[in-house]
Amino acid sequence: MRIIGSIAAAVMLALGGGSARADDAENGQKVFKRTCAVCHTTEQGKNRVGPSLFGVYGRTSGTVENFKYSEAMKKAAITWDEEHLDKYLTNPKEVVPGNKMIFTGVKKDDDRKDLIAFLETLK
Repeated sequence: MRIIGSIAAAVMLALGGGSARADDAENGQKVFKRTCAVCHTTEQGKNRVGPSLFGVYGRTSGTVENFKYSEAMKKAAITWDEEHLDKYLTNPKEVVPGNKMIFTGVKKDDDRKDLIAFLETLK
C-alpha cells in the first residue's frame, strides 16, 4: 500500500506542476469575492470600476469593450494566461506600471493559484 501511495503522490506532483494540491476554483471564487468583486464582475459586458473578468483567461489586456483602460494597460498587450495572471496578481503595479488598478496583489501563492483556476472557468 505504501508503494501505491508513493506512486499516486508522484503522479499528483507530475500533473500538478510541482504541487501536491490541485488548484481549487471553488476556493478561487471565495478569493475573488474577497479581493476582486468590489471592482470587477464576472458577468459578460458588465463593467464596474474595473472591467468584467468574464472571459479574461486567454484575452489580451486592455480589450474589453466599453471600458476606459489606462494607456499603460492598453499598450501592455499581455495575454492573460496562468503565467501572466500569476505575475500580475502578485504585483499589478510592477507588471504594468501606470495601470489604474488600485490593488496591491494577492500575496498567498495558493489563493492566487485558486483565483486563476476560478478565472479560467469564466467562459
